[in-house]
Amino acid sequence: MSQKVTLVLGGTGKTGRRVADRLRERGIAVRIGARSASPSFDWTDEATWTPALENVDRIYVCYQPDLAVPGAVDVIAKFSSLAVRSGIKRLVLLSGRGEDEAEASERALQASGADWTVIRGSWFFENFDEGFLADGVVSGSVFLPVDEVTEPFVSCDDIADVAVEALLDDAHIGKIYALTGPRLMTFAQAVAEIAAAANRRISYQAIPVSDFAAHLKADGVPDDYVELIRYLFTSVLDGRNSSMTSDVERVLGRRPRDFADYARETAATGVWSLAA
Repeated sequence: MSQKVTLVLGGTGKTGRRVADRLRERGIAVRIGARSASPSFDWTDEATWTPALENVDRIYVCYQPDLAVPGAVDVIAKFSSLAVRSGIKRLVLLSGRGEDEAEASERALQASGADWTVIRGSWFFENFDEGFLADGVVSGSVFLPVDEVTEPFVSCDDIADVAVEALLDDAHIGKIYALTGPRLMTFAQAVAEIAAAANRRISYQAIPVSDFAAHLKADGVPDDYVELIRYLFTSVLDGRNSSMTSDVERVLGRRPRDFADYARETAATGVWSLAA
């Protein structure tokens, strides 16, 4: 029998890619779970699940597009039960902080009989350079349906570091970790720090959620993704997450990465520079 592998679902995404890299650095065999991988993995096609689980002993579970979308609970329940029946007990789930729907998916995974760990992430730093906010930053104008609400933005690197520890150390079985950065910031403050680091003028404007949804639709964003964004900005960003935890330090023995360091290092790559 060949060496057991760790399946990283969402292994080409912001957190999954980092988890896979860290596991490989430790000499762990990794299988990427993605539509483009071989074997292919697709959350919407159950026929792809079993081939992806072959010879696997641990799984990083990152559901796309988000655990808050309709149907996610049933999918997580089916997948985690299949994993346990296949002899795979160790499941680490990336969840969302302050999302009631995501917590229902957490309970579904826990009910499977798996040895589970749940990681609840705050808003990622990397949404500003790898995600849906990047275009606005580059254009010099970021507008979102959120004003003075603060968020403890967290680094995907910290999430990945915690996830790897959870996958490899049984001390984290049965634990729920809420991961935050070291300080609270508004989106306007985050954009201002990026502007300072990039030495550019980048404006921030809070707009009504209806206008933001209309803008997304005009850009051709699918309706289900528009509704997800609407939910996140009207429900999750209502102040419920305006607090910090010590869970990153609790797991890793160090403070979480600060947004200013992220902004400075990312600006140095040129990703936020105006196109020539």
